[in-house]
Amino acid sequence: MAASVPSVQEKWTGKVREVTLGALPADGGTRGRTVTVGGENTLPFLHFEGEVPHRPAIAIEIWDHPPEDWSPILLEAWGDVLQDVGAWAKKAEEVGADLIALTLDSAHPEKGNTSGEQARATVRKVLEATTLPLIVYGPGQVDKDNEVLVAVAEEAAGERVALGNCEEGNYRTIVAAALAHGHLVIGKTPIDVNLAKQLNILISDMRLDLDRILMDPTTGALGYGLEYTYSVMERLKLAALMGDSMTQQPMIVTTGFEAWRAKEARVNEGVPAEWGDWTKRSLLWETITTMALLEAGANIVVMRHPEAVKKIRQVIDKLMTKA
Repeated sequence: MAASVPSVQEKWTGKVREVTLGALPADGGTRGRTVTVGGENTLPFLHFEGEVPHRPAIAIEIWDHPPEDWSPILLEAWGDVLQDVGAWAKKAEEVGADLIALTLDSAHPEKGNTSGEQARATVRKVLEATTLPLIVYGPGQVDKDNEVLVAVAEEAAGERVALGNCEEGNYRTIVAAALAHGHLVIGKTPIDVNLAKQLNILISDMRLDLDRILMDPTTGALGYGLEYTYSVMERLKLAALMGDSMTQQPMIVTTGFEAWRAKEARVNEGVPAEWGDWTKRSLLWETITTMALLEAGANIVVMRHPEAVKKIRQVIDKLMTKA
């Protein structure tokens, strides 16, 4: 008589919070749809063990000016729409984005130092060009992030935009803007479970509801620290499922940014012939990086290349299919 196979199912006491981006007209916004992420009470895609009520969302990254340091492969893929942020947003929706992730790169003091008023105009143009929910990133310099994200929060009042990034040095200003105008925030910390948890505590201490916080634990690309960042994300997800309230925020990761700054994706000169075709290699770098971080627990992936987006959508379709 064959021995019975013991059950390996885990029973978790906690679950990831649900967070909704975007607001419909009935809720004071103008979006044509909302996107809800989180809600799972099991590890990624283990449908036999628990519920995964919402599929991971794909955001496509666009900039407020034509990127000068992007790979020629990316520039060719997007073509003329890079010259107009509204056209770029509209094209991103057409190629399969669930969310638009706008980076206000030109506001950086060394890249144009554009003003809060210019950020307002850019965000208004994007809101009018697409009906998708919006993520808005500042240029990554604390003082300018504060300036432009406050202006963005005012201009997009009621749209339930995700403002990024909230970091230890600037979270107070950005959280205050989110509170005043009905937005979400993205808390970003440098690859550490305790730092991610602590920032969530600091943000929530300002009375921002926990269903308005996304968590970016910072990640690496394939070959550039992916294993370590995977383990940090996995530990955050495990802590959330074991009931740690301050690790139960959905995670957002910028896989396009990470993958396309890897040497293997950026250049094709002075590299071994064994590396193969540049375009195929680059697309694989973004796709594999994204796949790995989805398996680590990412709820939103921010991507760059339309073909990589297409492949990841197919991957998510398969992962969300219950056996």
